[in-house]
Amino acid sequence: MNLDRLPEDCFAHILSLTSPQDACRSSLASSCVRAMADSDSLWDHFLPSDLKEILSRLVFPIVYSSNKQLFFKLCSPCLIDGGKKIFWIEKSTNKKCIMLSARELSITWASHPLYWTWKPQFLNQEVAELITMWWLEICGTVNTKMLSPNTLYTAYMVVRFADRAYGLDFLPSEVSVEVGDFKAVGKVNLSPQEGRRKHYFQRVHFLKEMGALRSRLLKDEESIVFGEGDNGWIKIELGSFFNDCNGEELKISLREVKGQHLRGGLIVEGIEIRPKHH
Repeated sequence: MNLDRLPEDCFAHILSLTSPQDACRSSLASSCVRAMADSDSLWDHFLPSDLKEILSRLVFPIVYSSNKQLFFKLCSPCLIDGGKKIFWIEKSTNKKCIMLSARELSITWASHPLYWTWKPQFLNQEVAELITMWWLEICGTVNTKMLSPNTLYTAYMVVRFADRAYGLDFLPSEVSVEVGDFKAVGKVNLSPQEGRRKHYFQRVHFLKEMGALRSRLLKDEESIVFGEGDNGWIKIELGSFFNDCNGEELKISLREVKGQHLRGGLIVEGIEIRPKHH
């Protein structure tokens, strides 16, 4: 069968039932197929249905000449909502991902300089470092409309441990993910050694994209100051949930409030919510 003979809208419809990766592969077949595989009508299927709202929430507008170009630019982390959240599309599945920055989280006593301190981070963000405290409670909320419908997601706390970290693994911390009538609960051990052994996360691709965004922002906005980033962060799984597109509030938490001992040295970057892969 000669694919070049297929009507453009028919072939675009066929490709829209596949994935962005398949669409890119098909463009190698011939120049005619490439034109269909690069069409705006096709890539419109891969872009989020709430695209206009997402673009309106960007801190820095995206310049693009085609829907395909826009898709791949959105695959790089983008600051939204005044820089309190980071949004991107997962390239392989075209599913939406969100990171709630530390400033977007509710961290008990985080405004008290004796207990928590705030430090600059790349992308003009800040991270929160626990100085010393007997009460550890970190919560985040986001409306599930910001995520892709009918998708299984996992929430992660993205942290690292300062060299002086102490008291964090005296008792396990309770974690929960709650949406609607569903609630998943569990316990995690905030041990620097255990975390590095079991949860170490080389976010190479993510950090590479962060670096690309940092370079672009520095070019477009010279007044922005970025801290130095590294790949020493780890992710701690908090729980999974299925987004059935009811537009409900997603509540995520990590807490240890039973112990009376002091602890410190936990550095919090934020909560990352992305599709779960088996």
